[in-house]
Amino acid sequence: MTTSRLIHIPARPMHGVAAVLFAALIAAACGRPAEGASTVIEAAVPVRAVAVAPAGRIAITATGSLGAKDEFPLAFKIGGVVASVSVDEGARVRAGQVLAQLDLREIDALVAKAAAAAEKSRRDAARVERLYRDSVATLSQWQDSQTARDAAEADYRAARVNREYAVIVAPTDGVVLRRFTSAGSQIASGTSVFQFGSASRGNVVRAGLADRDAVRVNVGDSATATFDAFPGREYRGRVRQVAAAADALTGTYTIEVALDDVGTLPSGLIGRLRIVARGSRTSTMGSDVVAVPAEALVEGAGDRGVVFALDESGRIALKRPVTLLGVSGDQVLVRGLAGATRVITAGAAWLTDSARVEVKP
Repeated sequence: MTTSRLIHIPARPMHGVAAVLFAALIAAACGRPAEGASTVIEAAVPVRAVAVAPAGRIAITATGSLGAKDEFPLAFKIGGVVASVSVDEGARVRAGQVLAQLDLREIDALVAKAAAAAEKSRRDAARVERLYRDSVATLSQWQDSQTARDAAEADYRAARVNREYAVIVAPTDGVVLRRFTSAGSQIASGTSVFQFGSASRGNVVRAGLADRDAVRVNVGDSATATFDAFPGREYRGRVRQVAAAADALTGTYTIEVALDDVGTLPSGLIGRLRIVARGSRTSTMGSDVVAVPAEALVEGAGDRGVVFALDESGRIALKRPVTLLGVSGDQVLVRGLAGATRVITAGAAWLTDSARVEVKP
């Protein structure tokens, strides 16, 4: 005969959270959920992820700033008093739009004076030529009158050029990045009035690369960029330019990555670049070999390692054993990630197989 043991539970009233937890414990012991108890849902682990690079390519990361491909100052050719400034910083302008101009009264007077002098010199030259043909004027007098006429006409052309550049117009479509003066100020010849970003050749992110990375990058290599100011968005582009010489101050090689769909973003944003550059050692290793960042490896022993890859939905982390084949820069060459497009680089230490994740920018 089996005797049962009774557990005495004091008859105390339970309220709120205590009652729900007690009900959940009883239900768990009986193999069924408690009525009114909420199901515990595993919280998603915040992680960061990057795309897997094909075997024949190496992923290089860098930080740079966004700006127009062509940025240059705009200034008046001559000095004077600024009569008007029509735009402020950040203004987007069209080619030919008037941006600023000097007080034109003195300048127009100089143009009129040069025009009158040119007209007088033409009359004098014509009169001396008639006298020369009648043998009244000498050859020297006729030649001097021709020279004086040519000089006066050159002065007139120069005055008109100065008048033209007493008004600053937008040379192309673009944006006013900086404004350095205001109406009423006295300004010297050549002093910058605006810093202008032209839209004619698009926007680029400029970054400096160490020599070991710069030699791997080629014009036309694909790249992506992310900006902290716009989390969750990724911009695609290609390498447009690679410097032929290192910067004298930093020792790095400047590259330019042209991006798509960034024409409305403000200049100066700091962006993180990921450039998929050609690798020199991986082309003969097979199509199943890929390159991943070194920080993606969470375990490693000999030629074996473990990487967490994202599933197709991008919300589940899958634990993938991989074979380590070598190192190229900050990339590890691995085999065993067939079908994977992104691997987790930050937050993997807290993951288990099939864990829910939330990808952060």
